[in-house]
Amino acid sequence: MHLGIHATALTKSYGATRVLDGLDLAVPRGSVLALLGPNGAGKTTAVRILATLTAPDSGTARVAGHDIAAERALVRQRISLTGQFTAVDALQTGAETLRMSGRLAGLRPREARARADELLGRFGLAEAAGRTAKSYSGGMLRRLDLAASLVSRPEVIFLDEPTTGLDPRSRAELWDVVRELRTDGTTVLLTTQYLEEADRLADRIVLLDGGRVAAEGSAAELKSRVAGHRLDLVLASRAAYDRLAPRAVHHAPDDLTLGVPTDGTAADVRALLDSLDPDRTAVDRFTVRGADLDDVFFALTGAHR
Repeated sequence: MHLGIHATALTKSYGATRVLDGLDLAVPRGSVLALLGPNGAGKTTAVRILATLTAPDSGTARVAGHDIAAERALVRQRISLTGQFTAVDALQTGAETLRMSGRLAGLRPREARARADELLGRFGLAEAAGRTAKSYSGGMLRRLDLAASLVSRPEVIFLDEPTTGLDPRSRAELWDVVRELRTDGTTVLLTTQYLEEADRLADRIVLLDGGRVAAEGSAAELKSRVAGHRLDLVLASRAAYDRLAPRAVHHAPDDLTLGVPTDGTAADVRALLDSLDPDRTAVDRFTVRGADLDDVFFALTGAHR
């Protein structure tokens, strides 16, 4: 199997704080890997190390077939990084931004113009090509920023929370771009705070917690680790809610609702209800629903709702 990203035992500390603690990653070429985890889990640090912006304290990694330490320049020639905030000159037009990116990537003037026109069309920005970026919407800016990062045709692209702050339509448009990248054979490492985003886009998901891998697999595999379904209980009182909260993977205190894992069968649901509410006074009503990545996230990390 050819790997676009292969990291082994990466560690990184800042002072007494261990941010990464033996991170291993193996991302096949042309696939999408999502890094999930609560704030401070080490997601952005991992991206910075793999993109050669930060050196690890120990461990090794190869990106696009090259060692991030010994072949740093070669790695940088083959990757691109799009961060949480756009890096676009508001006074340049969309066409100027992409042509400049092409020239900086070593393209000749004619090649840079052709590549800019290609990307403007691909990202739905052709009609806005002559407008300055300050007139673009948030979604258009993100698409322009991503287009600029693709001018050099990178083999590997790092997307660090690329849809933060976007409206639902703009997020959906960016999701389409990520799917196109995968179809084109680009390796994508995505960090995101949106669990739905990872569920829809990623071939594999790595769940980080405290700088370590808490779980890894496809979305379906991770959901099965928690449970195939979830039993949502609406409690009759705050006292009942507080008593049962430690057994739950989903917490909604304002609604006095808790969710506990179940396999969804009638026998398991009956057994859970008898175990949780033997006197039949604590539970007001319940529903059974399919487990999702929210359940995985809160069950397998130290995060709390």
